[in-house]
Amino acid sequence: MSILGYRFEPKIWAIILMVVFVLIFSSLGRWQLNRAEEKTTKYEQIQLYTKQSPINLPTVLVKLKDFEYREVEIRGEFANDKTILLDNKTYQRRAGYHVITPIKISNSTLYVPINRGWIELGKDRLTLPKIQPIEGEVTLIGMVISPEIRALTLAEEFVRGIVWDKFDLQRYQDETGLNMQPILVLQKNDINDGLLRDWDKPDSGASKNIGYAIQWFSLAIATLIIFIVLNVKRSYTKSEIKSS
Repeated sequence: MSILGYRFEPKIWAIILMVVFVLIFSSLGRWQLNRAEEKTTKYEQIQLYTKQSPINLPTVLVKLKDFEYREVEIRGEFANDKTILLDNKTYQRRAGYHVITPIKISNSTLYVPINRGWIELGKDRLTLPKIQPIEGEVTLIGMVISPEIRALTLAEEFVRGIVWDKFDLQRYQDETGLNMQPILVLQKNDINDGLLRDWDKPDSGASKNIGYAIQWFSLAIATLIIFIVLNVKRSYTKSEIKSS
């Protein structure tokens, strides 16, 4: 094919290669856009839940998907002797722990793992901070999240006494012998235990996926442009060939 003194005659293998890469990059771009839409939907749902009043957590076993990101109210008593500390948690650049204590739901045999808040590390790791026990029945308000927490693992064994590098609900149940709801609750209300509960505000994170999508679509366009540039050749006339 010749247009305005230039000919476009790509090889079959080059066309196939170009089409494959454009399709791959475009598919990845669309996938990132879908992820951004999912995150935006989830974020909007979280924002809606924050405007609603807390709901009472049932005394029977629940499903995480039915309560995730909702604010719940729990009445019960803490099992203070089952407290563990999640390591590698920082607050305003200070090292510390998250304090996890299960609470027994009133009129139920089920427990709920509660992330009660942050406490500072102290002078060194050999001396653990003193956690104030909470006695008697209390009423907690908090947000339900997935109980699977990923944290930096410093060694193969992530359990060192009551200090854990990451939270594993199944292992926690096995260690404590307690039957627990399949959720984790970030405590919000203050019960005078000296712990900090300045939880990070949730963000949709959709902008990051949109940025990735733009990169993938840009690669698809760049692939097409490179393909055209490399396969466009100038058509020489007979007089130009003779003069050369």
